[in-house]
Amino acid sequence: MITYSTKGTCSKQIIFDIDSENKIRNVKFIGGCSGNLQGVARLVEGKTPDEIVPLLEGIRCKQNTSCPDQFAQALKPYLTK
Repeated sequence: MITYSTKGTCSKQIIFDIDSENKIRNVKFIGGCSGNLQGVARLVEGKTPDEIVPLLEGIRCKQNTSCPDQFAQALKPYLTK
């Protein structure tokens, strides 16, 4: 289980797993807009960081970031080289 503390968003943490096939699993946002973030969590399930980071990175809300952008930041260490 990976825990990422967000910066500049309503959600405070993102908890997720990366499995042995580099797939995103079990995403949970702590805080934030529940319905929207449940949707994001379901849409990214089973995808790889390589698929998701380009889609979510750069989405802006308040304070020049967003919950999806913060999730992209959390996934960056898991991009394949």
